[in-house]
Amino acid sequence: MAENTFMLEIVTPEQILFKDEVQFLVAPAVEGELGVLRNHAPLISSLKIGVLRYKDGRGVQKRMAISGGFIEVIDNAARVLAETAEHGEEVDVLRARSSKDRAEKRLNQRNDNINFTRAQMSLQRAIARLKAAEAKVD
Repeated sequence: MAENTFMLEIVTPEQILFKDEVQFLVAPAVEGELGVLRNHAPLISSLKIGVLRYKDGRGVQKRMAISGGFIEVIDNAARVLAETAEHGEEVDVLRARSSKDRAEKRLNQRNDNINFTRAQMSLQRAIARLKAAEAKVD
């Protein structure tokens, strides 16, 4: 392990999505963004829907859309347990924009048959996917 890196592992219920050394990590914690560098103090935190950013061992910054979960940091290792996660470069931007538009329409209807919380979370997930893909979010 290089002297300025630590191990990052990102896991969903389906798979280990990422496991490698990184230089830094910024995660969307419930109380705000959480930054992690080598030798970070041990912690456990809840994550919300958003974009997780990290710089890999070669210094290339990457983004990943996550839809909540937890992070544990201990002994120069960070483990993200996410409900879902998607690499930014793998996001289907057209599908994410379509999801965003559908969620916005549902929220604007103000219909009693609409589950407001579910539509709001769908909108947040679509926006996170677009941000992870570095696509313009209107």
